[in-house]
Formats: sequence, C-alpha cells, structure tokens
Amino acid sequence: MITLVLVEDHEVVRQGLRALLAAEPDFHIVGETGDGAAAPALVEQLRPDVLVLDLMLPGLPGLEVVRAVRQRAPDTRVVILSMHANEAYVLGALQAGAVAYVLKKSGATELLTAIRAAWTGRRYLSPPLSEEAIQAYVEKSRATPDAYQTLTAREREVLHLMVEGLTSAEIAARLVISHRTVEMHRSRVMHKLGLDKKTDLIRYAIKRGLLPLED
Repeated sequence: MITLVLVEDHEVVRQGLRALLAAEPDFHIVGETGDGAAAPALVEQLRPDVLVLDLMLPGLPGLEVVRAVRQRAPDTRVVILSMHANEAYVLGALQAGAVAYVLKKSGATELLTAIRAAWTGRRYLSPPLSEEAIQAYVEKSRATPDAYQTLTAREREVLHLMVEGLTSAEIAARLVISHRTVEMHRSRVMHKLGLDKKTDLIRYAIKRGLLPLED
C-alpha cells in the first residue's frame, strides 16, 4: 500500500485528485492540505510514502515545500504537479529534491505512473519533458549561474513574502525579526538578483515560478 499526502490549494482540483487516487487499490490517502506553509509539518507528522504537490501554493511556494520536506521527512518521495513545462521549472523541482514532475494537462494515467515510479525511487518526467532536454538546459545554465541559489534561507523567506506583497513591517511580524533586519534582507535580495524596483521583482517572480501568470 502506497500512502499519500495531497497538497493542492484549489478545493475542486484536490477533490478530483482525491477521487482519482482513492480509486486505486494500492493507494491510501492519509492527509491533505491547501496551504503550502502547513505542508512540511503535515508530511513530517504523517510520513507518507509519496507527497503529491502543486507547484504554486499560498503560504510557501512548492519548491520551498520540497526543500523542507526533504529535510524533515527524507524518506517521502515528492511528485510535483505543474502547469509549467519550461525546463527551468523542472530543473528547479529536481534540484530541490522532487523525483517526479507531472504536467497538469497530462492524463490521469501519467500521474498514477509517476506516483508508482516515485515510490520505487525512479525519476519520472511527464511527456513531452525528457531527461535529454533537462540535461541540455543544465549545460546551458552552467554558463550563467543561478542568482537565486546565492540567496540564504532567510533571504528566500523574505523574497517570497515580498512577492506576496507584504510590507517590511508585516514581514518583520511574520518572521519575528526587526524591521531593520527585514530592510537589510530586502536590500541584499534585490542586489543579488540584480533587481531595481517592484516591477522587476514581479517579472522575476513570474519567470522563476514564485508567482504564476494565471492559476
């Protein structure tokens, strides 16, 4: 029996996933949530075999959920659900620790296959994605290092809250740090990412997958 946790913020979509997966005799759903921030603790508590995770989530972006889960429940395999087929999104998910990446436009069979592959520790990429395309992207990206990877964990937290539109005061309250510390992190984030103003930040967030064009 493969135990599962579902993380998807749209209730209707999550209900559909639940119905699909519950119909499989070798699957058992042990938990679900629509809140990215709650996902790591839920997975740590339930220790499912597989986490089925939407890439775009409120509270905490999918990639950060993957990183947190890999630290707190390393035996749980992560299957990403995403509407994005761009190699940058796929590579980011794999680098964060996901073992499967399924496009939302794929058929139900693709997701079932990905979950079973992940459970056995095998990588699965939903067609038309391929290992060759990802490797080609890796080779291309080596010439231009990813500035996001230079951010500290705290700077990433601040970045995600900035993208959500929180003010420095609100970020300080959320992270329980001083307003001055938030301003320091904001400045470092903008500098490291080569951004000058809020519109640059929004464009970067959309390109990076921190903020979807549509949902």
